Amino acid sequence: MNLAEYIDARRDQHLAELYELLRIPSVSAKSEHKPDIERGANWVAGSLRAAGFKHVEIVPTALHPLVYAESLEAPGKPTILFYGHYDVQPAEPLDLWTSPAFEPTVRNGNLFGRGTADDKGQVHIHLKALESLQKVNGKFPINIKVLIEGEEEVGSVSLWNFVQKNKAKLKADALVVSDTSMLGKCVPSITYGLRGLNYYQIELTGPERDLHSGVYGGAVPNPLTILTELFAKLHDKNFRVAVPGFYDSVSNVSKVERKSLNALPWKKKDFERAVGAPGYFGEKGFTTIERLWTRPTFELNGIWGGYQGEGAKTVIPSKAFAKFSTRLVPNQDPQKIAKLVEKHIRKLLPKTVHWKFEVLSTGKPWVAPYNNPIFKKAQSFHSRGRLHSFRDTNVRHFQSALRFAWLRPARRKRARPRRAHCPRKLFRRHQSCGPFLQ
Repeated sequence: MNLAEYIDARRDQHLAELYELLRIPSVSAKSEHKPDIERGANWVAGSLRAAGFKHVEIVPTALHPLVYAESLEAPGKPTILFYGHYDVQPAEPLDLWTSPAFEPTVRNGNLFGRGTADDKGQVHIHLKALESLQKVNGKFPINIKVLIEGEEEVGSVSLWNFVQKNKAKLKADALVVSDTSMLGKCVPSITYGLRGLNYYQIELTGPERDLHSGVYGGAVPNPLTILTELFAKLHDKNFRVAVPGFYDSVSNVSKVERKSLNALPWKKKDFERAVGAPGYFGEKGFTTIERLWTRPTFELNGIWGGYQGEGAKTVIPSKAFAKFSTRLVPNQDPQKIAKLVEKHIRKLLPKTVHWKFEVLSTGKPWVAPYNNPIFKKAQSFHSRGRLHSFRDTNVRHFQSALRFAWLRPARRKRARPRRAHCPRKLFRRHQSCGPFLQ
């Protein structure tokens, strides 16, 4: 039995195993899901053992466990390190899901459920591809290392500590990450750059308790009003981040690279249709694709305070909170940017409120030359059509030869791809970064 026949014969089994993983609500952000996170780690470890890895370990961390496996039985051959994560984001608001978030459901040839496209679907495809190679050939053709973490959605702090302490253990000729995206079906895409991410939280305190606006309104500071005024001052009229020094180290993208990025088959109309906003704007002087992939940003991610229940309550809140983030590009240092942001916020805030500023996580940007040999190898792979007429799957960076339906998050509808391989190859930067690529 050849590889394609082996995979075809086990398609239903592989999908059933994927459903098992998707049913585990491994939400890393919520402490009540700690047992589910541990279930997720154990599931991944079991799948690695089934794939033929003799060395598999679940590594405890200060927060959530990560899973590591290796097979180094191919002397003289390259070593490839696969990275992924088994944790997912919270599924709320639950009422927006057409089907339950943790009950995988197929509609119109697409699989819906939390984690299908970020990142359980890709992790599962990699593991089943490796398992299929090992079962058909009796061994892996190269040396393989696998690292699957459980904190990607909350900043990967434990992963970064593990990487720093285990550089020799994780050494490899190439790292394969399938947690970015493709430009579209039939457009295999190789991501060669990732923006970094700093995540912050701020808390403002005015009065020592909530106050009645009819009694105190107009005479006391309202921290919620002050907080909204603060964020309104953090961009200028050209939508540039108004933090002094924020752009000082930004690496300029060459004219050649900008031309190449803007020549990709990326359609602004499709982007706007998918977003669904009534209008669009961004940093002046750059195209939409450049703003998404090559420019740093400052985004307010959440803001709250005061009364939020049904009906009316005329309250002046004691406290106001916000979560916000900065996306960073090459040469921007996360620690330096965090200090600049804190310094500027301190300058803008009035002395009528107390404030608490926290840096919840940091992540460095990363970029590699898109003529790197490993990228050329992947490009050659697609050019020679080595997918053997397998369906394209939503695996990112390098496409694994597994015949799965496309894996999509809830409420996104796309047609099922044709059963033909697509040899086109494209290089792109991407808009997010996990700290493993630091």
